[in-house]
Amino acid sequence: MSSSGGFLVVGQIGRDLVLRIDTMPDSSGAAPVLERSELLGGKGANQAVGLRQLGADVAILGVVGDDDAGAAVLTEARAGGIDVEHVRRRGTTALVVQIVDGNGTRLLEHAPEESLLTVADVEAGAAAFERADTVCLQLQQPAEALLAAADQARRMGARVVLDGAVTGAHRDALLAAADVARADARETGILTGIEPEHPDEAERAARMLLAAGPSVVALGVRGRGDLVAWTGGSRFFPFPEGGAPIVDPTGAGDAFLAGLVAALRRGASPETAGADAVAAAASTVRRLGGRPDLSRL
Repeated sequence: MSSSGGFLVVGQIGRDLVLRIDTMPDSSGAAPVLERSELLGGKGANQAVGLRQLGADVAILGVVGDDDAGAAVLTEARAGGIDVEHVRRRGTTALVVQIVDGNGTRLLEHAPEESLLTVADVEAGAAAFERADTVCLQLQQPAEALLAAADQARRMGARVVLDGAVTGAHRDALLAAADVARADARETGILTGIEPEHPDEAERAARMLLAAGPSVVALGVRGRGDLVAWTGGSRFFPFPEGGAPIVDPTGAGDAFLAGLVAALRRGASPETAGADAVAAAASTVRRLGGRPDLSRL
């Protein structure tokens, strides 16, 4: 394992356009925008931002466009203290439009094929794996690139973290290489065939995943909370009742992952790491946009 340590996030980097409106207009109507922001986004970048806010050294391996948006997000990432040395540039930068109103959040995503990682990209970023002791793999990337990244991480002796879901034979290989896995309720259904709506269902799904390789798993329970399970134990963290209202739930999962793995890297128990993850998610949903806001934690 590298003596320098730190995190490497392997995943999507893009541009987020966040628009808050009062209500969605009819198909032929229009609505005034009450609040607008454009910022560094994508699940991989959001996780890297959260980890950096929690004090970790963080590098990211992903793809941005050879365009003005790509230059802008790289500048923002550098300003936030994220190492972007191994980010690849080509094509058009991925874009996510978030429309937030009183009924929730709607996402419009444009992730062109050239914005996704390839095996060649992973191989070109080999030096980043040498400097990391924890590698977070965001599973919305192509499976072949993820497997190449998992192999690089294991050869370097790094902890491997999976976020999301993947199907088929790639699922088994990635789970076998993983130390930590996190999935929301829908992703848990893809991984296990159980889409938890009750903590007992999450517990059954967690035991299936633990048997496949990871030593810690964190699973969402639809509308109820999150279960963190490990060999020999588990704890369910229900969503808090009352308190500050949820402004935008978009970045909760990325903040949760950052809080969880940052705590595990510090040597915290899975139960304590789960509590840190819940606090990170709660901090993020109180503001507009998917970008975490964890520096005060």
